[in-house]
Amino acid sequence: MTTNTPKSWFITGASRGLGVRWAEAALSRGDRVAATARSANALRPLVESYGDLVLPLELDVTDEAAVHQAIETAEDRLGGIDILVNNAGQAVMGAIEEVSAAQARVQMEVNYFGALYATQAVLPHMRERRSGRIIQISSMGGVIATPVMGTYHATKWALEALSQALAAEVSEYGVHVTLIEPLTFPSELGTPAPQMPEYDHARKALMAGFEGTGIAPGDPAAAAQAMLAVADDPNPPLRVLFGANGLKLLRPEYARRIALWEEWDHLARLAQGTSPA
Repeated sequence: MTTNTPKSWFITGASRGLGVRWAEAALSRGDRVAATARSANALRPLVESYGDLVLPLELDVTDEAAVHQAIETAEDRLGGIDILVNNAGQAVMGAIEEVSAAQARVQMEVNYFGALYATQAVLPHMRERRSGRIIQISSMGGVIATPVMGTYHATKWALEALSQALAAEVSEYGVHVTLIEPLTFPSELGTPAPQMPEYDHARKALMAGFEGTGIAPGDPAAAAQAMLAVADDPNPPLRVLFGANGLKLLRPEYARRIALWEEWDHLARLAQGTSPA
């Protein structure tokens, strides 16, 4: 892929937040975008601004058949999808006991299964062409887990595992997979669960965990330019953080994991038992 060749994108959740910014960035340079949202009306501003470069599609990503149909429509109308961006997402903020099973299930349906459906739908076409990009919108919460965000982070950990395996499976066919892990950006994503006073300490712990890290809300316009850079790079990374200073949280987190495994390695060996010679 080269930057002077127009590309065709399929972006879920393209009516607001970072999704619309990424769509606008692609469209503003002459790329074509199949933009999806739960309501077609929400996509009118994109169509009004960019006309025929936009293919607006009303889509609920939890409907597997509808996702496959939308991918086929975009493949036909755009002459193929070069870049799939699985961006549609939902976040319920609450301690594990506060979040209902129904809320947790819906989160998983949107954040994990929605991405799975679109990925499975586009792969036969990308394999046949021996080219393509699948960009999964994960989170810094896809590699760490914090108090009162556990059910949301669980969906992103699932997406991370899926995508790491996928990358190894499809590299043979010239298909690249990238997990974008945003830190904090202005968003309408979050919905709070009913709060129990028993978990006020956990909410305080969440805030305390970010003190001194230098992590602050990022600029969506800058994130759009970073997205284009990922899409255009001939050898994109499997994982990339979007936002500064995330490594200040990740380095100690992974150091603690290794230290804990080492501390309890005697139990690992105990569980092994006696191996055959």
